[in-house]
Amino acid sequence: MKSRFTPALFERLTITNAPEPMARATAEMGAALLLYCARNIDFYRAQLRKASNRIYEQVHGDGASESLIGKTVAMIGFGRIGRALVDLMRGFDLEWIVHDPYADRTLARKYPVRFVALSELWTHAHLLVLTAALTDQTRGILGKTNLAKLPDGAAVINIARGGLIDLPGLRQEVKRGRLRCAVDVTDPLEPLPVGDPLRKMPGAIVTPHIAGSGSQVRHGIAGVVLNDLEKFFQGKRVDNRVTLAMLDRMT
Repeated sequence: MKSRFTPALFERLTITNAPEPMARATAEMGAALLLYCARNIDFYRAQLRKASNRIYEQVHGDGASESLIGKTVAMIGFGRIGRALVDLMRGFDLEWIVHDPYADRTLARKYPVRFVALSELWTHAHLLVLTAALTDQTRGILGKTNLAKLPDGAAVINIARGGLIDLPGLRQEVKRGRLRCAVDVTDPLEPLPVGDPLRKMPGAIVTPHIAGSGSQVRHGIAGVVLNDLEKFFQGKRVDNRVTLAMLDRMT
C-alpha cells in the first residue's frame, strides 16, 4: 500500500484511522464462527433437516465429542483483530499457535500464544482462523499447496480478507468433504455470485461480510474520528495517527 502514498504527504498532513471499534466486532464474529465450527453445529442442523431422527440415536448412543474447551487453535495474523479474539476467548483455555512475522514476540507474555513458522502451523491447524491484513506477502497464503497441508476435517475461518485464500482451491477441498470453512469475506468475488456452490455446500458457512459492518461499529468509528478531530484542532496529539511505516501492514 505504501507505493500509493508519498512521504511528503505524511509530512504535510495528519492522517488518522479508527480501527478499534471494527477490530473488536470482527473478533466477535470470529469467536462465533470458531464456536460454530468447533461444535460442528452446521452438521447437526443439516441432520435435523432430514426426515429422520437417526442423529439422536447416534449422538446419544456414542456421545458427541466436539468441544472447543482446552483445544489448540491456529491463527495467521496477530494484529488488533487477532489480539481481540484471543482476549474474547480466554475463558475457553485455548492454546493459540500463531504465525505473524511482524508481531512483537513479547506479546506472548500478555497473551496465551506461541509464535511459530508457517511450516509448523499447518499440523496444528484443525481450527484455523485468518486475521491477517492483505499484503503482497499474504495474498494467496492459503493457496492449493497450503490448503493440502491442513489436517483432514480442518475448518478454515476467514474474518480478514478473501484474497488470503485461493477460493477455487478451498471450494474444491470443501466439496470433497476433506475441509470445512466459515468465511465472512470472499473478495474479489464479493458479493459471492448467487450461483456459487459454496453458498449451499455442506461444510461451508458463508456470511455477507457482516463482521464489522454493524451500526454500533459505525457509531464507534465516528466517536473515535470526532475525538481525534477535537484533539487536532486543540493543538493536541491525536490518538490514532497513521505513519508511513504502518502502511505495509495495513489492508
